[in-house]
Amino acid sequence: MQEKGLLLVLSGPSGAGKGTISLALQKENPSLRLSVSATTRQPRKDEVDGLHYHFLKKEVFKNLINNDQLLEWAEVYGNYYGTLRRFVQESLEQGDDVMLEIDIQGALQVRQNFPDAVLIFIAPPSKSELRSRLISRDTDSKEEIEKRLGCAISEMELARQYDFIVINDDISKALEKVRAVITVEKLRPRYHELFFMQFKQ
Repeated sequence: MQEKGLLLVLSGPSGAGKGTISLALQKENPSLRLSVSATTRQPRKDEVDGLHYHFLKKEVFKNLINNDQLLEWAEVYGNYYGTLRRFVQESLEQGDDVMLEIDIQGALQVRQNFPDAVLIFIAPPSKSELRSRLISRDTDSKEEIEKRLGCAISEMELARQYDFIVINDDISKALEKVRAVITVEKLRPRYHELFFMQFKQ
């Protein structure tokens, strides 16, 4: 029997740095498992099934919805995306910590389905800095950048519903703050049931 793992949810607008933080956490903590989302969209070049996404047919995905086998899901531009409940639950039961890197709508669904989840919002220090980061990535058109900025403005208000907000004005400091959140959360009594059991008569 193992102590249950922690379910960590990271969200934030494109360019905020959540991907960088996610990769760093995985590298330094082998027991932290990144949940691979399921989707009905077609794989892009170099994407591997089971590594980048679980690529599913729409009928299969809809069956998962109907059978309550997803922690969260959404339809985006005609394609479905979601988090497989079984993987998350089994990993947590085995004592592994699980991280989800998902959008706000998905994160708030997770909160409803799994109240013990810890939600962290990774935010840019300012709108102008976010714009600069998106431009410097050189991966989006001007129109796409403005669209992402518009989404970020909407997301910032919803970020109030998260447990923690980490403003990423320096990636090493932001990573340190996320580590601190994990450390504090793991001190909560619900992660120490085995410890308490030894004191039961």
